[in-house]
Amino acid sequence: MSFEIPDTLIDPIVRLALAEDLGRAGDVTVTACIDAEARMSAAFVARQNGVVAGLSCARLAIAALDPSARFEAVLRDGETVGPGSVIARVEANARALLTAERTGLNLMGRLSGVATLTAAYVFAINGTGARIADTRKTTPGLRALEKYAVRCGGGVNHRFGLDDAILIKDNHVAACGGVGSALERARAFAGHLMKIEVEVDSLEQLDEALAHRPDAIMCDNFSVADLTEAVRRAKGKTILEASGGINLTTVRAIAETGVDIISVGALTHSAAVLDIGLDA
Repeated sequence: MSFEIPDTLIDPIVRLALAEDLGRAGDVTVTACIDAEARMSAAFVARQNGVVAGLSCARLAIAALDPSARFEAVLRDGETVGPGSVIARVEANARALLTAERTGLNLMGRLSGVATLTAAYVFAINGTGARIADTRKTTPGLRALEKYAVRCGGGVNHRFGLDDAILIKDNHVAACGGVGSALERARAFAGHLMKIEVEVDSLEQLDEALAHRPDAIMCDNFSVADLTEAVRRAKGKTILEASGGINLTTVRAIAETGVDIISVGALTHSAAVLDIGLDA
């Protein structure tokens, strides 16, 4: 399956990263060592197993410095790679390519790491009917790209920001004086297209929330036994989401309770970078 994200979302991030690297004087190494007109061919190659994401980051980083560069994607975002897999080939001005190399690799490695970890969670719950979702625990400035990488790994996106939907968390509940009060206020505020979700931390709060018919209920740090009971009570009434400290060891048992969504902050806050290199 192929995925797309508009270049208009990626390009400002890439250019900011390039500016950070170029500093006040540009790439003094290539200026000193490489002829201005020299051309160079190279390939982006995976060093380990994973799921690739972020090819456009590498393409746009090179194009920003050499608009005439030729970038050939051998694979698409969302495809699996192994050691030695050629992901893309490029031919460009040598100075431009070597200057853009680290920016392209940093972003593609980061996004491929997120996609790879997401794919591992998706595989772990295969056949249960549950879906793996991300959270807002993303790298500042990279949220759109990291959430895109989650989709490349087979996951689904939770809200992108505070304006997507109403999500009443525990501190909101405390400030409002209870689950019911918070939901009443939210329902009075929300337009017909705005979804409402509330976080609960007990079966008692779940029952209180169900009485107000939210669009979704997040069961935070529930035991497997309590999640099973929550599914029994909420089935057919609302979307049920499990969250809180979920890892690859526990995710299968959680999925087997029958919850609809499992949100995992680790997809974006703990993913290891996928090792990708540029081979001249």
